[in-house]
Amino acid sequence: GRTFIVYSASHCSTPDYKLGMLEYVSGDPLNSASWRKFPNPVFQRSNANGVYGPGHNGFFKSPDGTEDWIVYHANSSASGGCDMNRSTRAQKFTWNADGTPNFGTPVSLGTQLAVPSGEPAS
Repeated sequence: GRTFIVYSASHCSTPDYKLGMLEYVSGDPLNSASWRKFPNPVFQRSNANGVYGPGHNGFFKSPDGTEDWIVYHANSSASGGCDMNRSTRAQKFTWNADGTPNFGTPVSLGTQLAVPSGEPAS
């Protein structure tokens, strides 16, 4: 029953490319006053995990419909940019008690993740 827009912020040539979020609150969706902008990024670089510039995202459900996943581009180097050094990554996300998405922290490229729920065994 809630509508969010998750968007890329900054520029992909910087390690601070990240995701911001808007929520529709009421009224005419073409009027900017009908939206609340979250004051802080909802998904951003993780120096500890070696993930820089996570952005350009999309979402999908697991095959059985029980999990929500985010797919995004990121670099493994702070000097990476918008070129072919970016890799496509995906990870499961959860929901906060207030009904907002919790994308967590981008995991390092070598992190072993469980496959989406309902994915056929290979």
